[in-house]
Amino acid sequence: MQDYQNLPIDVQTSKLLDWLVDRRHCSLKWRGQVRTVREKIAMAIQDMPENEEIKKLLAGSYIHYFHCLRIVEILKGTESSTKNIFGRYSSQRMKDWQEIVSLYEKDNTYLAELASLLVRNVSYEIPSLKKQISKCHQLQQEYSRKEEECQLGATEMRERFYSSCKQYGITGDDVRRELLALVKDLPSHLDEIGAGAKGLSEAIDLYQACVQFVCDSSTEQVVPLLRHMQTRGNTTIYEWRRGVKPALVERTKMEEAKESTDQEAIDWGDLGAESVSVPETVDYGISVEEGSEEIDWGISLESNAQENGTAGIDEGDGSVADTAQIVVLDAGSEAPEGIARGPDALSLLETLETRNQFIDELMELEVFLSQRIVEMSEEADILSVSQFQLAPPILQDQTKEKLEAMIATLQDLIGRMTSLRMQHLFMILASPRYVDRVTELLRQKLKQADLLLLKKDLMIQKRQDTLEEQAALEPKLDLLVQKTKELQKLIEADISKRYNGRPVNLMGASL
Repeated sequence: MQDYQNLPIDVQTSKLLDWLVDRRHCSLKWRGQVRTVREKIAMAIQDMPENEEIKKLLAGSYIHYFHCLRIVEILKGTESSTKNIFGRYSSQRMKDWQEIVSLYEKDNTYLAELASLLVRNVSYEIPSLKKQISKCHQLQQEYSRKEEECQLGATEMRERFYSSCKQYGITGDDVRRELLALVKDLPSHLDEIGAGAKGLSEAIDLYQACVQFVCDSSTEQVVPLLRHMQTRGNTTIYEWRRGVKPALVERTKMEEAKESTDQEAIDWGDLGAESVSVPETVDYGISVEEGSEEIDWGISLESNAQENGTAGIDEGDGSVADTAQIVVLDAGSEAPEGIARGPDALSLLETLETRNQFIDELMELEVFLSQRIVEMSEEADILSVSQFQLAPPILQDQTKEKLEAMIATLQDLIGRMTSLRMQHLFMILASPRYVDRVTELLRQKLKQADLLLLKKDLMIQKRQDTLEEQAALEPKLDLLVQKTKELQKLIEADISKRYNGRPVNLMGASL
């Protein structure tokens, strides 16, 4: 019998309320009785004495049966003056709380309410708070990850921006202005490349000698443009076509006019002529020389009329001198003798046609020298030895090291002409809108970097909000766990009294 008293009573917490009802400890109508008690409590707390312990009991907690017992104990001290000779209290406060306790004890209503409260805390309230705190942890990690990604993305976009600026040869402080300023430095770069062609004389002579030897003394000159630039440098188209240096090159004033524009826009004028086939009848020098906005269209019309065989039209006094002047300006389709004007005033490397020819001839010479190196590296057979016995000395005296040095010079010139920066400069010459496109493209990278930084700030703010939310939830969880443990002990002790002190364990209430 004594061993039976020591046997514990294990009750599953989720089934506690059903267990109490099944064993007739509580009534099935306990919810209605609890509703009546709650109404009484709501009215009773309106009139309470000034007491710190009572304030703590009533502050922010669910008032249950054991709270009511403690309030009655406190009121016995505060309302002792209202006690009569029969041991009863005349105070309405005491009567109200004693009635509440009596209603709780009827059919053990308080025990059903405590069991319901415990089940709700264990099954819903505590897991819900834990889930919210866990969600806050996950959000913090996600926001930290996104914050890092935004920072890396912004850094990457800025690196791309400065890398692109480096390819264009600008700093990126004022993209449009710097891109336009690159055009001013282009002629000097092209002149340096043209001067570099002067070191190709030996390679050109070698190529010419080989062609003449193989093709039976062919008189055709190879790489004519390279020969020209090797001796004269990056000359004008006028000098390349006529073989004579012009006495005057009319393009300086046009460049000055472009620099003085108010909207920082460049009047590309003749600089873009290499990408467009410009008729030779266009007179580029009239407006620049005269500095006037008025153009004598009559001259042009008269000239066109003469081309169509209508030279007999008299435009005024019909003087022969005027007609002769028109013929010189138009029928010549060029500037007066000795003056380089329009497309002829451009340098060889500024013009698309001659620039492409220059690169083609460089590559042609490079391929020839590469082939010669291959031939010299192979074992010579009887045919090749006998064939080159009659070759000129310039062919027989070459060594592999000399040819490799020539190829290095050629590859340097080709690399400088076909570099990404030079391609951009030529594109700027060809189209002013290209500057706008590049500027917008680069600015988009900076905008994306700024947007990523704004998103990073937003992630920081959200992470801070979740930290604050977590800081507010954790004390609530700790308080709820503490009160639930106290509630569990009270229920276990109450049930144990009903079974002669047998130990009671509420299972499944791991907190």
